[in-house]
Amino acid sequence: MPPTVLLLATTTGYQTQAFAEAARRLGATVVFGTDRCHRLDDPWHDGALPLRFHHPADAAKEIVEFAQRRPVDAVVAVGDAPVLTAALACAMLNLPHHSAPGAAASRDKHHARQILQDAGLRTPCFIRFPLQEQAPDPPASLPFPCVLKPVSLSGSRGVIRADNPAEFRTAFRRIAALIAGPDVQTRKDENTPYILAEGFIEGREFALEGLMDRGRLLPLALFDKPDPLDGPFFEETIYVTPSRLDPDSQQAITDTVARACTALGLEHGPIHAEVRCNRNGVWVLEMAGRPIGGLCARALRFEGGIGLEELIVRHALGLPFDSRREARASGVMMIPIPEEGLLQEVQGLHEAESVPGVEDIIITAKTGEKLVPWPEGASYLGFIFARAHTPAEAENSLRQAHAKLKFVTAPSLPVL
Repeated sequence: MPPTVLLLATTTGYQTQAFAEAARRLGATVVFGTDRCHRLDDPWHDGALPLRFHHPADAAKEIVEFAQRRPVDAVVAVGDAPVLTAALACAMLNLPHHSAPGAAASRDKHHARQILQDAGLRTPCFIRFPLQEQAPDPPASLPFPCVLKPVSLSGSRGVIRADNPAEFRTAFRRIAALIAGPDVQTRKDENTPYILAEGFIEGREFALEGLMDRGRLLPLALFDKPDPLDGPFFEETIYVTPSRLDPDSQQAITDTVARACTALGLEHGPIHAEVRCNRNGVWVLEMAGRPIGGLCARALRFEGGIGLEELIVRHALGLPFDSRREARASGVMMIPIPEEGLLQEVQGLHEAESVPGVEDIIITAKTGEKLVPWPEGASYLGFIFARAHTPAEAENSLRQAHAKLKFVTAPSLPVL
């Protein structure tokens, strides 16, 4: 009988489809679990299991009841929202996974900071503020510049730098308005009504993609982020691998991320870490118990030509895999949104696709869609993928292709 993989995700987007296709290539039966439903029915008309990820304990019990009728061999969480549900369900089903406390900590920036500090890892000064109508005055203990961020959102959404008390209060009000918005309100949890402020960490930023295998970190790829991320907002753009850092610095990042995973309780499954490096060492910015988001996984290819999704599914099912990355350099550009408006047209796509080294360009924004830039925005215009002999060549291909694209927008009018 083929194994059954339960994919937990909030959407039926590209990333979820890539995991489903990977599981099916391995001969597995795929069952979806989703919270994109307003009543307990089959929202995707494909036997999906309706779940409420903002009530993870209840959602986990639903999964266990389902598994009693139809045995589940692996649970894979796509995105931040289902991570805790997956961990709780796997604990009850006796399937290896991240611990429930680890999954919860990875979704709470304040709690994660506390744990990392207690573990002796480099941690900036940090203070959590309850959400309130009147922006508080920053305490004297908070250094400037500082960074304010929602405790539970991801993808740099709502992350704003402040260089003085006036900017602090402006940023606080802006984040509070974002949290009060309808798309955040629909998925409120216990972490939502808080804003975290922490000292700004100077330095270069990197991302490490890895697998925790029963408590041991298996690094898969270290990405350089060649664009400076100094604020006032922190929308990400280019990821390139392999890293051009010296071997000792790369090892320092791997060792720091491994310590962070152990401290948080991320034990078995994919991890995505964001770090900064400066003269003082490696600082963990974020630790997530899930794979890299969006379509960025397409930038990774491993021995035998398999993608990150298949590697993760193999790991979840206990199947053999080879984690050696391909020899060529690769990169992805998350196409930023330059201004708010309704998308009318994408120009220069053919010219951009013709740039040497560019493998694919996927425009995920739809014509007529309202585009919202960071920090309020939650999605990109699309993704550019490139492969080359060196990281510098891959980065150059991404920049050349992006320069040939033009996104035509029209003003969006407020709804009265």
